[in-house]
Amino acid sequence: MGNSESEYRLEMTGITKSFGVVSVLEGVDLKVKHGEIHALLGENGAGKSTLVKILSGVHQKDSGTVLLNGKEINPKNTHYGQLLGISVVYQELSLVNDLSVAENIYLHKLGASKFWMNWKKITKDAQELIDSLGFVIDASAKVRDLSIVQKQVVEIAKALSEDTKVLILDEPTTVFDPNDAKKLFDNLIRLKNDGMSIIYISHHLEEIFKIADTITVLKDGVDTGSMATKDIDKDGVIRLMIGRELEDLFPTRNVVISDEPIFEVQNLTGSDNFVKDVSFSVRAGEVLGIAGLGGSGRTEMAKLIFGADKKKSGTLILNGKVITTKTPVDAVKHEIGFVSEDRKEEGVFLPLSIRRNISITSFKPISSKLGFINNEKEFNNVLGLIDKLNIKTPSSEIDVKNLSGGNQQKVALAKWLSIDSKLIIIDEPTRGVDVGAKVEIYNLINEVAKKGVAVIVISSDMPEIMGIADRILVMHKGSIFGELPKDKFSEENILRYSIGEELKY
Repeated sequence: MGNSESEYRLEMTGITKSFGVVSVLEGVDLKVKHGEIHALLGENGAGKSTLVKILSGVHQKDSGTVLLNGKEINPKNTHYGQLLGISVVYQELSLVNDLSVAENIYLHKLGASKFWMNWKKITKDAQELIDSLGFVIDASAKVRDLSIVQKQVVEIAKALSEDTKVLILDEPTTVFDPNDAKKLFDNLIRLKNDGMSIIYISHHLEEIFKIADTITVLKDGVDTGSMATKDIDKDGVIRLMIGRELEDLFPTRNVVISDEPIFEVQNLTGSDNFVKDVSFSVRAGEVLGIAGLGGSGRTEMAKLIFGADKKKSGTLILNGKVITTKTPVDAVKHEIGFVSEDRKEEGVFLPLSIRRNISITSFKPISSKLGFINNEKEFNNVLGLIDKLNIKTPSSEIDVKNLSGGNQQKVALAKWLSIDSKLIIIDEPTRGVDVGAKVEIYNLINEVAKKGVAVIVISSDMPEIMGIADRILVMHKGSIFGELPKDKFSEENILRYSIGEELKY
């Protein structure tokens, strides 16, 4: 079949793939037109990444056919995939830290001999490519000096430096604030209008409805069909993804919130003066949302409270008593927990088992008077939490690095639930987590609040923060710019405060 006869640039039909006895894909179809943004959705473990890896040459399929422009292809490796015009931007960055931005972008074109490379031209071309994407990044800078957002942009530029026909983006906006995400979407729509086929994987359904023309949903390795975005709504997509009705993503908040604050922050300022003069209070049983754009100081403020960053001045009051948290150890002694947005670096200990991760903060309740760990107590505590949080694992002894993102996040939460925390700060509770796990994490936050714990949730996902918080504080340039009670929650109000604008009532 020639190119002209097919309305599809890419046709994957009947794709199956097993790893040992585990069947990951069963007869999956994916068809993508020329000049189309095609969303590929599904929970973690649904088979999205495997399908993409077969297309790009990382994995070989067991059966099925892949047609590109009507011709059958079988990419044996990623290099072969790239030659065919298939470029992938994975969630895990694959840049070389010690090379410059330009060298990373054109790495595949760099020959063995440096004498023949026109470095000036390579840097100039890279700079033009990045400028065309609308981001400010110096092409001659070393990658290690870039922010995580800038690194993600370099990955995208690298994919576009090829003669790309099919661009695959796996969770590209995980680290972007709304402003950066909008820039990316504008670029994708421009590329689509130029005829590129784009496969877009994301957990953010509001993004999908903004930019995708077509949606394919995978559930447990089977595709549940494709449909035009205009023919389905968010609830319909969620139903297909989790295979059950979802009355509501967020639990009903029927928690008794105390009148008195359990925790107060007065005039908190960081040693670098970035976070300055922050004051607020949170009550037992309350979920306090902290919103703001990337770079507004939300995470930095949390780290100051937890003792992970150095304070210049300010007072912390817990249960009416002034406390000091010079280090995270101090914070834990005061029963303050912190679930970091960066799971892999700060949230969990990847090489350790689930049991060791959960028990790491809770040696006191499971130890004997002499300080020895009571194995039975520890085991029961851990198994109880695995069961309660629905952590999908065959055993408590599995290393955390072998779990999906959603289950890693649950382990990070379990660590603080296993002690009687008075305050838990959770930064980006569901980043990179599928819809099913999100619902479980929201229920968990609700449960924690019901026990009388004060919970602070930092999130850049506006529907999320409005869905779980009782009250929202919005940060702008290192300070709290405004507060929204429940009846004033709206994306517009959060955004206005985020950019430093007063609300118009």
